Amino acid sequence: MSGVETSPPQPKGAFPADLLVPQPQQLRLLGQEWRLPRQVRVYCPAEVPLWPALRWLAEALQARGHELLPADAGAAEIELRLLPASPLPGAAVPEQAYALRSGAGRVLLCAGTPAALQHALATLLQLLVLARGAPGELQLPELELEDSPDLRERGVMLDVSRDKVPTMATLRALIDRLARWKVNQLQLYIEHTFAYAGHELVWQHASPLTAAEVRELDAYCAERHVQLVPNQNSFGHLHRWLVHEPYRQLAECPDGFEHPWNWSKQPYGLCATDPRSLELLAGLYDQLLPQFRSGLFNVGLDETIDLGAGRSRAECEARGTERVYLEFLQRVHALVQQRGRRMMFWGDIIVQRPELIAELPRDAIALEWGYEAEHPFAEHLAKFQRAGLDFYVCPGTSSWCSLAGRTENAILNVARAAQQGKAAGAAGLLTTDWGDHGHLQPLPVSYLGLLLGAAFSWNVASAERPLERDVAQWLDLHAFGDAASVLGRVARDLGNAYREVGSLRANSSVLFWMLIKPERVFTPPGVTRESLERTLRYVETVSAPLPGARPAGSDGALLVEEFGWVRDMLRFACRLGIARAGLSNVDDVRLLPAARRTELAVELGQLIERQSHVWLGRNRPGGLSDSLARLEQLLVSLQE
Repeated sequence: MSGVETSPPQPKGAFPADLLVPQPQQLRLLGQEWRLPRQVRVYCPAEVPLWPALRWLAEALQARGHELLPADAGAAEIELRLLPASPLPGAAVPEQAYALRSGAGRVLLCAGTPAALQHALATLLQLLVLARGAPGELQLPELELEDSPDLRERGVMLDVSRDKVPTMATLRALIDRLARWKVNQLQLYIEHTFAYAGHELVWQHASPLTAAEVRELDAYCAERHVQLVPNQNSFGHLHRWLVHEPYRQLAECPDGFEHPWNWSKQPYGLCATDPRSLELLAGLYDQLLPQFRSGLFNVGLDETIDLGAGRSRAECEARGTERVYLEFLQRVHALVQQRGRRMMFWGDIIVQRPELIAELPRDAIALEWGYEAEHPFAEHLAKFQRAGLDFYVCPGTSSWCSLAGRTENAILNVARAAQQGKAAGAAGLLTTDWGDHGHLQPLPVSYLGLLLGAAFSWNVASAERPLERDVAQWLDLHAFGDAASVLGRVARDLGNAYREVGSLRANSSVLFWMLIKPERVFTPPGVTRESLERTLRYVETVSAPLPGARPAGSDGALLVEEFGWVRDMLRFACRLGIARAGLSNVDDVRLLPAARRTELAVELGQLIERQSHVWLGRNRPGGLSDSLARLEQLLVSLQE
């Protein structure tokens, strides 16, 4: 499903270097082009483990009418050299630096490590995508290129707990894609979707990742110079565990707590003052961590919204909620340290009490997350910086709770994170992709945010004036391989439908809530019949070219189907809102005329059926029924 990257015909003129993603740090065009022979010979030192990247090179050449053949050093058109030291010793991350020279009938790629040589090959792949010429007669530009990343760690965190667990084929394709974008870290966010032995009650309907599958993914990542980092939330967000006995007795609020991720009260987080909470975590860590070779471990610890609301109330009132939180974090850190790992944790709780940050374990890595365009990354990072901690900056794809994404917000959020992260000395940037409230957005909706994270974390200067970047063409060239140059534009523009509605919501769009939690959609003011009619016209206009898309790869038809479903979901949300706008009680869909309700119910039923098909194109069946239930609740209301 990874596909072969292709490109639309390039316009005449200078080589479009601005379409390389990430942008190289230094590139000098020398003004000439040279023709690749139909049979291209490559030399790679035997000791360099780059077979996946060489396969990508062979596929890219084959797609443009050329054949790749092995050759000896000095007799090849493409030569890879592993140097005893970095070619750019003064670079911010010299071990990932590389140099590329193209001209006089050959391409020379030099680096000090295999990982950096893979980065060089990834750039060469894009040069081939952008090259002019008929099949078998590609013209490569003469150029000199020196490149290295601004941030050492450039990661992606994919939510595989709410509610989608991707198939192994989907994960392998994503890993290949990320590696070609020079991403070097991947985390799979787990709440209950690892097949822990002895805890089958929790995950039996979730199609979880097994230990064998994680080991396979870990090896697959390592071959592509991507670090697969274990990620298990360890405090809040454990309602999928705590609704069951005997786990319920470990909850802060065993009788339930109203939280945003469910329709009704249920236990949400562990009790920080119950020693058995740590016993549970220790057992989970002992099963999960041996499957990974990474020395890092993300334990979560975010959004502990019920802390102090139940069994730990007395302790929190006596010593402060953040103090109780800190002590639990310290105990979790001890478990992680005993198992030879370095702890990563979300910093949203402790940043509220900056005077306690100095008491955090010195080797802990704080993850500063924020998903709005104006999130104060600099202000928060300064608190961790003053304490001498390592930290990552963590923007998001803005895809969740939106159906189509929030394009403008994603661009500004990722750009701001990269700029302020580099200025503060961040160790890395982790682009997060969540699945709140049913994980309705198809994975390709998130490609825009993931590609931006890869681009801006490698070359932070490219994040200046980010709205001027041609992200649509970036997507067509490097994600969708759309020779018609359609799908990138449709994805970008559908992702801006949220701006048309008249009311902006944090971490979400009004159109999403129109379907999931229709109550109070029309408050605060701004959402009107006129604004929804305007949005409907916008969606229909920007999606009109979709039938002309020609994405490459084995998932090309699925890509068009996914964005067609997204388009139709947005249209339905608009029509539902327009129908409700004239009601005496806009929050009660049952007041709609019976004929209108029937019409809407039929349309929604068809969309729900299509959701199942789209879902199973990339994901396992576990979690699908939970996701469908989010829309089926509205369907029942329309049918009453």
